[in-house]
Amino acid sequence: MGFGSQAVAAVLETPPLALYVHFPWCVRKCPYCDFNSHTLHGELEERRYIEALQCDLATQAPEVAGREVISVFLGGGTPSLFPPRAVAAFLESARRHLTLAADLEVTLEANPGTIERGRFAEYRAAGVNRVSLGAQSFDDARLAALGRIHCAAETRRAAAELHAAGLGNFNIDLMYGLPDQDLAGALTDMDEALALSPSHLSHYQLTIEAGTVFAGRPPKLPADEATDEMLDACRSRLEGAGFTQYEVSAYAVAGRRCRHNRNYWLFGDYLGLGAGAHGKLTLPRSAGVVRTTQVREPRRYMASAGRGTFTRTPVPTDELPFEFMLNALRLVEGFDVGTFTARTGLSWESVAATMAKLIGEDLIVVSGACYRASPLGLRFLNEVLLRFVTEIPKTAGQSELSTALQPAPALSKRALFTGVGGGNVK
Repeated sequence: MGFGSQAVAAVLETPPLALYVHFPWCVRKCPYCDFNSHTLHGELEERRYIEALQCDLATQAPEVAGREVISVFLGGGTPSLFPPRAVAAFLESARRHLTLAADLEVTLEANPGTIERGRFAEYRAAGVNRVSLGAQSFDDARLAALGRIHCAAETRRAAAELHAAGLGNFNIDLMYGLPDQDLAGALTDMDEALALSPSHLSHYQLTIEAGTVFAGRPPKLPADEATDEMLDACRSRLEGAGFTQYEVSAYAVAGRRCRHNRNYWLFGDYLGLGAGAHGKLTLPRSAGVVRTTQVREPRRYMASAGRGTFTRTPVPTDELPFEFMLNALRLVEGFDVGTFTARTGLSWESVAATMAKLIGEDLIVVSGACYRASPLGLRFLNEVLLRFVTEIPKTAGQSELSTALQPAPALSKRALFTGVGGGNVK
C-alpha cells in the first residue's frame, strides 16, 4: 500500500486536548468486559488512589503546559464507587496543574447499583456536569445474564435523581443483541431508556471479546439477521424521539454530542491518568505522535505514581493513516482533508489512491474536501479500515479509544479490532 514510503509532508498541528482518568475497580467484573477493571476486594483505597492520580497529573502536566483542556472523562471500572469528595479533590488538582476551558465538559461514568441517594447533587457540586449511566438493559433477566449488579428500577431511580440534581445532560448506555433477546425486547429497552429523557444514548451490540468469561463460556446470542433488525428498528425509534446519530453507536439531541469522545474520533490529544490508562500526544516540534501507557495493576500504579508509571511509544508514520481512519470514519459526518493532514502530518496523497478506490466501490462519499463513510461503508466499516494497513498496528485498540470505540454493529462477529469492547461509548 506504500504508506511507509510517504514522507511527512504536511505541517503537524497541535489538536484539542482532553483528560482521561481511569478508576479500575468494580463491585463485580461483568463477563463480557475486556477493559482493565478489577473486582474490589475489601475496602476501597480511595485516598491512596486519588493521591496517586494527583502525583501522576503533576508529572505529566508540564508536557502540556499552556494547552487548554476541553474535557475530562472519569471512566472505569466504576468511578461512581469513589465518593464526591474524592472527585472534588482530583478536579481541584486538575485546576491547579492544567489550563481548563471555561466551558469544560466533565463526564462521570456511573453504575446505577453504586449510587447512593443524593450523591448526584454532590457530584455536580464537585464539578461533574455530565454523567454516563450504565443501564445496558431494562430487563432484569437480561441484566442478570450480563452479570450486572443493578436492576432496572435502580436505573430509573438514578435517572430521576440526575434530573433532580440538575444533571439533565446524561447518557444512557444500552446494549442490544443480548442472550435470548428478540426484536420486541430490544424495542422495549429502547422505549424504557427514552422515557427517562436522556440527552445522549449509546447503543451498541454485545460482542464476545477474547479473554472474557463469555469467551470461555459463550452465551447463545441472536443471529446476525436478528441483530440487524434490532439495530434498524431502534435507530428509527431514536430518530422519532429527536435523536441524531453522529457516530456509529452514538446518538444525541441537539447540542448534546459528547465533546470528549468527538475529540477521540477526530484524532485529538488526551492525557491518560490511572492504572491501565492510555494517552495520545502530538509533538509538532519532533513531527510525531506518541502513545502513553500506564501500568495496569492498581497496586503497582499506586506504589510508583509520580515516578514514571507510564511508557511512551511513537506511532510509526505508516500506522498513522489507519489510526486516523479508525476514528474519523466512525463519525457520520466524516472529516475534511485539512483535519487529516494537520493531525497526522501526512500529505493527502498518502491516502488519496485508497480513498479513490473506496469511493469507486460506494464505501466512501466525498463532498468537496469532506469524506465520510457511506451507509454501506458504515455497515462494513472494518473492511474499509483494512485498506489503510498492511498489518494490524500494534497500537490499535490499546488507547483510551478502547473506551470509546466499538466494532461496527453489523460486523461484530467479523470485527478485526477486538481490543475495543462494550460499555463506554458515551
